[in-house]
Amino acid sequence: MAEPAVPQESGPATSYDEDGGSAQPEHPTGPTDAVAGAGPVGVRTRLYRNGSMLSEDFPVDLISDHLESKSDCAIWLDLCSPDAALLKTVGQEFGLHALAIEDALAESQRTKVDRYSTHLFMSAHSAELDEETGRLSAREVSVFILPKALITVRKDPEFDIEPVVHRWDESADLTRYGVSFLLYGLLDYLVDGHFRAVEALDGGVEEVEDELFSDNRDSVERVQRRSFELRKSLVLLRRITLPMREVINTLLRHDLGIVPEEMGPYYRDIYDHVIRATEWTESLRDLVTTIVETNLTEQGNRMNLIMKKVTSWAAIIAVPTAITGWYGQNLPYPGFANRFGLLTSSVLIVGLAATLYVVFRRKDWL
Repeated sequence: MAEPAVPQESGPATSYDEDGGSAQPEHPTGPTDAVAGAGPVGVRTRLYRNGSMLSEDFPVDLISDHLESKSDCAIWLDLCSPDAALLKTVGQEFGLHALAIEDALAESQRTKVDRYSTHLFMSAHSAELDEETGRLSAREVSVFILPKALITVRKDPEFDIEPVVHRWDESADLTRYGVSFLLYGLLDYLVDGHFRAVEALDGGVEEVEDELFSDNRDSVERVQRRSFELRKSLVLLRRITLPMREVINTLLRHDLGIVPEEMGPYYRDIYDHVIRATEWTESLRDLVTTIVETNLTEQGNRMNLIMKKVTSWAAIIAVPTAITGWYGQNLPYPGFANRFGLLTSSVLIVGLAATLYVVFRRKDWL
């Protein structure tokens, strides 16, 4: 099979037939809908060769022809919510390990990278924060890393791959590095999402801090609810970002041959962002924990203050109750059965109650 010619002028991506001539794109407006007889599924493909993108959204059954060629090419295959039969077919085509395929089908895989004889398998997550509720959404993507191909498996259709494609198109000068370039664009998008999420969480924590000592009842309830949501989101974000350090470290290993020397600075830049996001997440977790503990302490202090006020008022009310109760025993006393006794008891009630009120106010019990 003759190798396709490299176009000299920039323009829309075009697929190439087996004789090297240009042909119309199979799906010029979007990704293909089926693969080699499989059921409907979102599929995207790209072919990079000699530092240029030659074809996009070509039939998947042509991938093997490009992989068998001796030219320096890189293939990107994207599968959105594939079924087991399709992944098994792709696994046979690319020689993927059965355990890696099983992990790609399983839900809620932890962030990791596994090494197999012919390829690497990576599981990672995107992060998106709802700033109104403080709830973090994580969407999983599985990645098969081969010497000439990068296969992404999106388990959630809401995982948007377009920003990754846009980053690839913006860094066309790096396409000559093949799979390492494609993997860098994906990792850069994911880690930037983590960084944006932790930055938004930082803003949410500051808002909670501003309302922490408010006496408004709505503010107190809002602080409790918001702190709980932020704490949940930070725990999830930590579970996503913390293992990314080990993932990047593994990819940078020279014995794997995934990252060439020229791409090393770009991956180390990602690693720096991962470290910063992880440390920021850890500090915010500690801060939210402090806010929760402070909020509980503040509630205890408010409860003590309320109890002091109730007790003080009870003491004030107990004075007239005691006096009137004593005089209500129908025993002769000074002023019994005349106006003088009534005035005496009234003065005692008002005087002692006022004295207790002043004393309690000075002690800040009222």
